[in-house]
Amino acid sequence: YKSPIDVWVEKTVSQPIEADSSEYTYWGNLLESVVADEFQRQTGLKIRRCNYLLQNTEYPFMLANIDREIIGQKSGLECKTTSEYNKNKWQDDEIPAEYILQCQHYMAVTGYESWWIAVLIGGNKFIYKQIQRDDELIQTLIKAEQDFWQNYVVPKIMPPVDGSTACTNILGQLYAQSNGNTIDLDAEAKTLLEQRQLLKASQEALTEKINEIDNIIKSKLGDNEVGMVDKYLVKWTNTVSNKLDSKLLKSQYPDVYQSCLKSSASRRFTVSVKAVKEAK
Repeated sequence: YKSPIDVWVEKTVSQPIEADSSEYTYWGNLLESVVADEFQRQTGLKIRRCNYLLQNTEYPFMLANIDREIIGQKSGLECKTTSEYNKNKWQDDEIPAEYILQCQHYMAVTGYESWWIAVLIGGNKFIYKQIQRDDELIQTLIKAEQDFWQNYVVPKIMPPVDGSTACTNILGQLYAQSNGNTIDLDAEAKTLLEQRQLLKASQEALTEKINEIDNIIKSKLGDNEVGMVDKYLVKWTNTVSNKLDSKLLKSQYPDVYQSCLKSSASRRFTVSVKAVKEAK
């Protein structure tokens, strides 16, 4: 779930980066013991916590912080929680690819022969599955991790940026404060900005077309709330929202307004096109 830049920052930047403090992460950590206990109850296998950070002896950059070990087996247990929306990813023998890779990584570090994964879906459906060691896949993982470590982490060269939200957040934290200077960008930046202009124009055209379709459907619904056709279910429901009138609050209760203000600093990214004067 992390971008390459996320991992690179963890391994190279001494200044702490703001950690994920979402409710999803909070409840996942809180329910880990519940999932582990239920796995033990349903399978009859005995498990224990592993309170150590494990390290591969041949490739010391490969670390593992595992959830549980299976007593009497060369195996471990990974505990997960997920929403009802992800239930199809766990049907039959399916396991999300990122979790398969995670467990194979753990087997690469520990030398274990298999790994169990248990998941609580939507808070009311519990399943568990076993992943067998795949030495071919492990060798691929080792090569990928070794390349990343040697090419980016050791020389402290930032990996290529991508369009992920994680990457955006990390860049915002790495370069949180502007120095106020102006620089000349290179030819690659010009090409990228030209691509951006074309994409923005396409995006605006698509947004307008989607809005047009929505409005046509709304006109067909009229006063009705729900419409159905084939596999599509359309709803145009009544909603009520309460919003704080900050202008009214500021004018009538300035002291309260000031006491409730919370300052936050960030950098705003904008792109504009300069007008070019025509030669006479």
